[in-house]
Amino acid sequence: MSKANREWVITEYSGLSGLQLREYTPENPGPGEVRLKVEAFALNWGDMDLMQGRYSFNFSQLPARIGCEAVGVVDQIGEGVVGIALGERYCTLPYFYDMKGVSGDTVLIDARYLTKAPTGISAIEAGSIWMQFMTAYYPIAELARAAPGVNILVTAATSTAGYSALEIGRIKGATMIGTSRFEHNREYLMQGGASHVYIGEGENLPEALKEFTDGVGVHAVFDSIGAGMIAQYAKALAKDAQLFTYGTLDEKLPELPMMELYQANATFKPYSLFNYIENAEWKQKGLDFVYGALASGQIQPNVDRVFEMEDFQEAWTYLRSPRTSHGKVMIRVGE
Repeated sequence: MSKANREWVITEYSGLSGLQLREYTPENPGPGEVRLKVEAFALNWGDMDLMQGRYSFNFSQLPARIGCEAVGVVDQIGEGVVGIALGERYCTLPYFYDMKGVSGDTVLIDARYLTKAPTGISAIEAGSIWMQFMTAYYPIAELARAAPGVNILVTAATSTAGYSALEIGRIKGATMIGTSRFEHNREYLMQGGASHVYIGEGENLPEALKEFTDGVGVHAVFDSIGAGMIAQYAKALAKDAQLFTYGTLDEKLPELPMMELYQANATFKPYSLFNYIENAEWKQKGLDFVYGALASGQIQPNVDRVFEMEDFQEAWTYLRSPRTSHGKVMIRVGE
């Protein structure tokens, strides 16, 4: 007797209390689609925002699945799909997933959002890397043009995307500055590529940034916090600075300190990775970097903990609690 297929869905925008594990019948892929037998999927802070109804989009209807980071084996291919091999392992790239999230035993996905799993690492490791490194790559490497002499501030730098930003900046030779609320994270951030680490919640941040940069200020900011720190670091911007905000960990939209932005001729850029994945040329640049940096050993997967499918809610509780360990939290699916 075959095992029933299971999926986690949200039934209402109420966070963890809205989650439900249920059985379902897998659908066949439509034109341009591929069906993956999911081996693992990842937790992402944006998914929690979505489950609470405060993300950049809402689902077209409920119940709906959660998540866009997965790895699995192709078990069906839809009409018109080329370049995808049946029985091979692929990873999903971040996408606007609406009703086709990855939190189940199988997932239907547009073939444009698949990439071959890197060799030499496990399935779980392969499924853990794409959101964090692709999120960080475009602002740090392409837009801020990280290089020697470029000072870049990364807030909440122990997050997976923040830490990836430090690593990418280190590879490019930039001066990377990471922030954390906790002293015990200092060594971890230095290992990742931070030249300097600020510990605190914004107090004396402008003075620290000026000291770290010999009075120049920061040329770019990669900020996932939101309102909490922008008023502080805006006082230490270099001329023509770029501010990339990609999250609101403090659950407040930023209120722009216009006087400081005027004085620095700075640009505020709300940033979403999805827009770059939708562009074939930009997508390929990100893929080339990640594959190349993995192959050369410049970056590595960093998985903190793996939970089983039935422990999805427990995994979220773990992710949201204060941790002294770092890295991606993954859900193992199937056998």
